[in-house]
Amino acid sequence: MRAAYYDRFQGPVTIESVPDPAPTADGVVIAVKASGLCLSDWHGWMGHDKDITLPHVPGHELAGEIVSVGQNVRNWQIGDCVTLPFVCGCGICPTCSEGNPQVCPSQFQPGFTHWGSFAEFVSIHFAEANLVRIPDQIDNVTAASLGCRFATSFRAVVDQGRIKQGDIVAVFGCGGVGLSAIMIAAALGARVIAIDTKPAALKMAREVGATDVLISQNNSSLSNQIIELSDGGVHVTIDAIGRQEVLHSALLSLRRRGRHVQIGLMTPDKVNATIPVDRVIGYELEVLGSHGMAASRYTDMLNMICNGSLKPELLLNQTMSLEKAIQILPKMPALVDSGINVITSF
Repeated sequence: MRAAYYDRFQGPVTIESVPDPAPTADGVVIAVKASGLCLSDWHGWMGHDKDITLPHVPGHELAGEIVSVGQNVRNWQIGDCVTLPFVCGCGICPTCSEGNPQVCPSQFQPGFTHWGSFAEFVSIHFAEANLVRIPDQIDNVTAASLGCRFATSFRAVVDQGRIKQGDIVAVFGCGGVGLSAIMIAAALGARVIAIDTKPAALKMAREVGATDVLISQNNSSLSNQIIELSDGGVHVTIDAIGRQEVLHSALLSLRRRGRHVQIGLMTPDKVNATIPVDRVIGYELEVLGSHGMAASRYTDMLNMICNGSLKPELLLNQTMSLEKAIQILPKMPALVDSGINVITSF
């Protein structure tokens, strides 16, 4: 099969002919119809993800059709159209049994722990616990865009942030993750303040539901602007970027007993970021991580998409070929466009 491939971090990304995958006993092989191009793929190429073993095929947001089924798989058949979260739990450990496969200690992550979906075919483990059937109303491009950014944002907003009608929410960063979070929070009836350095990104943030926007230029005054705009601080902050200064500003922007949800990944030199502990204690703030979303939670998200409450297709920037994707991947942090890019030609 054809696949995007690299054999050293920060090295050339090429298209190679590699062996077709076979299903594990508990897995399936999917013919990839669409695969999102995500900043996490760039982090992987940079060498920021310790789970990646070289050589590697990236790609973790996907939709496609099952073409081969392992001997222990009973509930899925060849021809089923499916997607899946980018973090797949084993389905049998205590963490999965508690309903939290997104933090399973034996998790499978296509594009990170194993070869991913920038290829004609991808092998997926733990199929029974993780595959999600794509409703007829949702096309492959939209389904692929859900796998990381949209699903992660759904969990961050709904489950971790516990955002409800009337809350005021500040979302830092208006890329694919941030725009997804804005759309979901707005659909729940929240007032959303969007923060970014790029006017074009903020324009798109307004289009998907932000009621207020702020250009982030001076982080020392940003939290004061948010506090003034929200009449005393927001209920929830979401860092969809992953920077020390953003985390600090987000925590200082919260009202008492507010909640901060961290989605954005920090670079390796910043993973031990400091926080204003005095404010966390004095205001009784909650600081929460959000790492993917369980397949079992897709039902609520898909229902909101099918009834028109959420329109993830509005976040689509462009579709592209695998050849174009390997040119873009190394340059992703410098991209001007917001939204989600999806590979549709392999």
